[in-house]
Amino acid sequence: MCGIVGAIAERNVVPILMEGLRRLEYRGYDSAGLAVLTNGHLQRQRRMGKVAELQSALDAEPLKSNIGIAHTRWATHGVPSEKNAHPHISHDGLAIVHNGIIENHEQLRDELKSLGYAFTSDTDTEVIAHRIHYHLKKTPNLFEAVQATVHELEGAYALVVMSEANPGQLILARCGCPVVVGLGENENFVASDVSALLPVTRRFIFLEEGDVAEIHRSHVRVLDKDGKVTHRPVKESELSADAAEKGQYPHYMLKEIHEQPRAVAQTLEERVANGKLLEAAFGPSATGIFRRVEAVHIVACGTSFHAGSVARYLIEQVCRLPCHVDIASEYRYRNPVVPKNTLFVTISQSGETADTLAALRLARSAGYLSSLAICNVPESSLVRESELVMLTRAGPEIGVASTKAFTTQIAALTMLVIALAKHRTADAERERGLVQRLIEIPGLIEKTLVLDPVMQKLAERFADKHHALFLGRGVLHPIAMEGALKLKEISYIHAEAYPAGELKHGPLALVDADMPVITVAPNNDLLEKLKSNLMEVRARGGELFVFADPDSGFESSDGVTVIKMPKHVFYLQAPIVYTIPLQLLAYHVAILRGTDVDQPRNLAKSVTVE
Repeated sequence: MCGIVGAIAERNVVPILMEGLRRLEYRGYDSAGLAVLTNGHLQRQRRMGKVAELQSALDAEPLKSNIGIAHTRWATHGVPSEKNAHPHISHDGLAIVHNGIIENHEQLRDELKSLGYAFTSDTDTEVIAHRIHYHLKKTPNLFEAVQATVHELEGAYALVVMSEANPGQLILARCGCPVVVGLGENENFVASDVSALLPVTRRFIFLEEGDVAEIHRSHVRVLDKDGKVTHRPVKESELSADAAEKGQYPHYMLKEIHEQPRAVAQTLEERVANGKLLEAAFGPSATGIFRRVEAVHIVACGTSFHAGSVARYLIEQVCRLPCHVDIASEYRYRNPVVPKNTLFVTISQSGETADTLAALRLARSAGYLSSLAICNVPESSLVRESELVMLTRAGPEIGVASTKAFTTQIAALTMLVIALAKHRTADAERERGLVQRLIEIPGLIEKTLVLDPVMQKLAERFADKHHALFLGRGVLHPIAMEGALKLKEISYIHAEAYPAGELKHGPLALVDADMPVITVAPNNDLLEKLKSNLMEVRARGGELFVFADPDSGFESSDGVTVIKMPKHVFYLQAPIVYTIPLQLLAYHVAILRGTDVDQPRNLAKSVTVE
């Protein structure tokens, strides 16, 4: 969740560090800071709150340097405060920034205190700084001191270190948290995310688990977990420096909602052709693996879990394969029974979600047939550690509340459904029909986005509410869950979602005139049952908002507002199409309530700790 930026160059790196922090704001943070070496002496500036607060401090007291490190912090150990903000320092001008959690920090802290070290923060990071200083007493080599320190750490970390005694180098290490090296001409950079460095480079080295690296202006040296010098390939990012700008939109979230037709279309490109799904898009071994699949197990968190829940309905209905979906944090702490030839599927927007990564690593020894990652970040740990991969092509998603990442995940999962079904039925005509329905989705999203002004008006009826209930049946139940999540994430209205058939088993007790009930109602075989459920709401005085097919038979009346969706949406298309207006509704309600749409309180974009 935290963000790291570092740079060493002949030019002033402070503007580079600050721009990098601004590009990492989407990750979620509560404080920001930087440290630089000026004329051989360490100078540090830290502030609570947004990066803008740090920039104001630098405007008042400018810093200039050709080497520095910077950080945005999300509190884990110690409350949000300036004293707990990064960078942290130890004696003799040693500074460090750190992402992750050190699980044995208390033991190390007690030992360091006994050795005379004084602590000025409550963080686990300061422990690392002092520990590196402790090892520097035995060796003047900063690289070796960092190596010795990381061998003592238990937990997850990405860290960058600099020192007055070693003014021409940055040392970084990785275990469980992403960190990349950006390559320039006689200058090099470090970050936790490539997006932070796109204005200065598109050439990157991605460190592997256990790597420790030494960064100079002219060269980079990497040692692997065994202490051997290793070569990590240089990769060129396809992202552009302006890919994450808001453009004409007032918020990233609204921009990303409107980008969904293109994002879904890009996700489908080169994966479907001539009425067929190209299985090689999942990896060279995909066909052989899919042919053997007898069950599917999906693991994800948050919005990605909802995408997985959609896939469960489709896999069982279309492929006739058993499918189980787990929340990653729950999967980690139980001992699941793995049926023969089960495909293990992980879903994550960032590919660095700690619980999902841990689940994947646990699954390796659990007897699964193979692992498949559905992810939006090609350089991520989840992608690199999975046998099969389906990359979504949503582009950078800056808004914390996921929109286009979610719909592209469903598109990718639908391709998986078609791939698995292909080996169950060998029906080429059916495959062509499903692929055609898939190709139609971007156009259907375009048609649905015209509801934006309708949702803006509808939001006025939610702005003063404190609770909301979302209902759906079948494959639309996870979409109701996602709609409730979006509303609560950015408007802070308490919202819950239920299968409509569960109303009479408890939730109906909540329904009254102050509890709006939002329902997604495509024209499918569950429609008549859904109508009966909704009549129970009206009988209790509840106000209904129904997103319905024009031919569903729903009409607006007293206490019932019907929003007409595109006609005859196929069941394979419905989850994505019916998601769009719920995203727009949440956005416009949040605007009316004056909340921070792109960076809602207490949340972060990439959850890289447990």
